[in-house]
Amino acid sequence: MAKTSNISCYKAFGLHIFSDLSLPELLPHCGGEEQPDVVIKKVDLSALWSQLAEPDSYYYIKKDLCLIHVSGVAIYRMEAGSVISYSPIAGVNDQQLRLYLLGTCFGVLLMQRKVLPMHGSGVIIDGKAYAIVGESGAGKSTLASAFLNRGFRLLTDDILAVTMTKNGHPLGIPSYPQQKLWQESLDEFGIASHSYQPIYQRETKYKIPVNHGFMDKPAPLAGVFVLEKAEQPTIEIAPIPKLACFPILYYHTFRHFMIQRAGLLDWHFSFSADLVNRLVFYQIVRPHLRFTAEELVDHILHLINGGANLENHHPSRKEEQLI
Repeated sequence: MAKTSNISCYKAFGLHIFSDLSLPELLPHCGGEEQPDVVIKKVDLSALWSQLAEPDSYYYIKKDLCLIHVSGVAIYRMEAGSVISYSPIAGVNDQQLRLYLLGTCFGVLLMQRKVLPMHGSGVIIDGKAYAIVGESGAGKSTLASAFLNRGFRLLTDDILAVTMTKNGHPLGIPSYPQQKLWQESLDEFGIASHSYQPIYQRETKYKIPVNHGFMDKPAPLAGVFVLEKAEQPTIEIAPIPKLACFPILYYHTFRHFMIQRAGLLDWHFSFSADLVNRLVFYQIVRPHLRFTAEELVDHILHLINGGANLENHHPSRKEEQLI
């Protein structure tokens, strides 16, 4: 990793990051004299939390300020989209710290910067980014892995940062080269889990590095697929009416319950309106009782480009696309 004194330098979500906590999931970045967009630092936040937090609450949210208390892990503070402070609880390990820092903390930080953090995966198809959102367990990361197995590239897993160009075109921003996959998905892809590290407190979900096939540059965002599962025998795909896209974008914003409390409701609605007018939205309902990721790739590719790429992306070694 790139280091300055005891500070490590990284790049994620389009941001230049200085951190006193090692973040091995992120791409190293050495910007010379470049000033950081985000600073991550260890600070004692216990007195501030006692002063501001309400009883039995695990967060405190105001405009440009958010504190979150994760029991047994840490108190985190996000300020003005540029600083993440963390105050570890005694006995916590770095993996636990990073789990919430790279998830919830960056989701809040992006909103403070007025960058939309969509809760989902992002894949690159013909040079354009497509978001895959859905409830937990819908199969977002598994579907993204199936695209990787065909030779397509991963833009992000878990949080898709979306911003606008100067001309008002949506842009998907890369996060970092890692996926989180359940044991059952690894089994379906024929990949042994013993080589990978389980996510803390989730013994059957694993961190999968994506060393080949990661897109490390922004890409135009072209569409959103809302993935659901149901007790039915076949896959169904249908366009989503424009008005129905607004609640979808709200619900699938990462930690959406913070939007109003942070004074960002007007911004979120305006940003969502721009996305609704420029993107295509599709609902995908897949059968609950069988593995459908490969079929879903075929359906999506056919929808996007008439199936032109259906036969062009079949790597002989699936595991090479995931590690």
